[in-house]
Amino acid sequence: MGNTIVKNMKSNETVKSLPTILCVDDEKIILECLKIQIQNFFEGRCHVVLAESGEEALEIIDEMRSDEMMHPHLIISDQIMPGMRGDQFLTQVHSKYPDIVKVMLTGMAQDEDIERAYELANLRKVILKPWSGEELLETIKYGLSEYQTIIENRKADGRASA
Repeated sequence: MGNTIVKNMKSNETVKSLPTILCVDDEKIILECLKIQIQNFFEGRCHVVLAESGEEALEIIDEMRSDEMMHPHLIISDQIMPGMRGDQFLTQVHSKYPDIVKVMLTGMAQDEDIERAYELANLRKVILKPWSGEELLETIKYGLSEYQTIIENRKADGRASA
């Protein structure tokens, strides 16, 4: 699902400048609902990439990063998925790309899984399914703002030490 999207966007310079949100869930209907809700709210001012598993999402992130075409600013991941669980996926992402803001959207997470994600993946928030559109969109807005602040601070630190 996601790899085709990434390949189709390589030549689109406009997409590179937009914030990117990566949604990861094994249920296609959830992914489509998230995409529609996010795109409607941001009115085309962000890009949404979908992945049906943690493994697929890791491939997408690595492909985005290696091509330097774009990268996810924020990830919304389910917890319970076949193969790799959400906390495992988010921990792997954090170890390679700590600046990406991470949110868990779940209906069935164990407390210890959530605690592990907060500790090891720097999880920003857990949103329970069925989710409130307002809570989801406010979380995304805040997360994208937080990401921008992290990047600006990093650039300022780089200038100060140069």
